[in-house]
Amino acid sequence: MRYTLRHLTRYEYSGPATLSHNEARILPRQLPWQLCSDTQLIINPGPIGLSERRDFFGNRVTYFAVEAVHNSLEVVVTSSVETWPRPAQDFFSGTGWEEAAAEMSCAVRTGNRDSIEARLFVLDSPFIMRQPALKEYAQTNFTPGVYLHDAVLALNKRIFDEFTYDEDSTTLATPLREVLETRRGVCQDFAHLLIGCLRSMGLAARYISGYMETSPPPGQHKLLGADATHAWVAVFIPGWGWQEVDPTNGCVPDERYIVLGWGRDFADVTPLKGVMTGGGDHKLTVAVDVIPAPDLPDERQLF
Repeated sequence: MRYTLRHLTRYEYSGPATLSHNEARILPRQLPWQLCSDTQLIINPGPIGLSERRDFFGNRVTYFAVEAVHNSLEVVVTSSVETWPRPAQDFFSGTGWEEAAAEMSCAVRTGNRDSIEARLFVLDSPFIMRQPALKEYAQTNFTPGVYLHDAVLALNKRIFDEFTYDEDSTTLATPLREVLETRRGVCQDFAHLLIGCLRSMGLAARYISGYMETSPPPGQHKLLGADATHAWVAVFIPGWGWQEVDPTNGCVPDERYIVLGWGRDFADVTPLKGVMTGGGDHKLTVAVDVIPAPDLPDERQLF
């Protein structure tokens, strides 16, 4: 699949800002199944000290500062992205979940480098704390002797079936306990919930931030700006690697999914964050378009 990706972030301030320092994680990763090219980053007002680095998790991070007095900040990234199917998964389907959990608990003793690195994703993180309620919820699918592959897919589908997508039900500060009780949330909540369940079972799971091509209702045109950043999960399979699943849609990610970055939870992959002097209150606007290459519209229609 070939796409043109456009991501606009705009802050409008109630008063003038005189200085801001910012970090942006809005440049897609290069992966064996994902190639990014022709990436352009436009920042207004024009920044100083623009630089790029890799963070602890290998995500692309752009640092920039704005020193001019400004009442708004706009960041637009455009990139051509080509995706292929993820690696085949059939040959690890016989790994038991208990075997995988045991590998995580003794990774340091076994000396397996991949398992040692994955161990970080078993531990608590800022937005995800292991807890008995999450373990209890997961145990319905993680019964003795069940294959890890089957248990993860079943739990992923169960969250999709039992939870309602509701943009007004949660905020970034809503605890997982409340999401579990109300059975409502958004993709970020469902990703955090699934990760919390897996970690509570002793498994390694990480948060993935990115985009997904969305299809319009039958007979309607694709709405520009209707796409948004998406979140899903990857669970570590000892001896194989990371298996992605999407609890919001109850499926396994395919070529329609574009990876921005990953970390322990949302805190590690916040698209844009920083500090500034002045500015007062702010209004945030985000517009994302994932456009299949054959269907690219006239540039004037964007945003």
